[in-house]
Amino acid sequence: KIPYFVMCREDMALDGNNPTLLDAYGGFEISMLPGYSAGVGAGWLERGAVKVIANIRGGGEYGPKWHQAALKEHRHKAYEDMEAVAADLIARGITSSPKLGVIGGSNGGLMVGNMITRPVASRTFGAAVCQVPLLDMKRYSHLLAGASWMAAPLPNA
Repeated sequence: KIPYFVMCREDMALDGNNPTLLDAYGGFEISMLPGYSAGVGAGWLERGAVKVIANIRGGGEYGPKWHQAALKEHRHKAYEDMEAVAADLIARGITSSPKLGVIGGSNGGLMVGNMITRPVASRTFGAAVCQVPLLDMKRYSHLLAGASWMAAPLPNA
């Protein structure tokens, strides 16, 4: 069970017709919590749409063990968590695949990249917003800030 926050109007119908953005970060022990922004509030929620924040493994919402549960060879757990939240939103009638979008930036952008390429998730989402992702994991040490994350330089690939 993966915790998530649903932000919506009180009178939302559970008929699968609600445009929904599913957001998560799932990395670097950073927590994502609900908060108000005019763009989401006035621009999205007041028009009957839904914003969901998923607390997938890899983030910091539930301490170091939650973060460590999606590291290295277990990284896929964060992506499985997103698939599980999306399936639950659909099962509960909050939204449907054509009305469900996934959004994320930075590490969340990497998550979105995974969602649009994984076999199950690629059929689950009707839209994707991939913001400032680091998707080239083979050459990231040679790109922008990626080099500063390395303990020692890698030989040229």
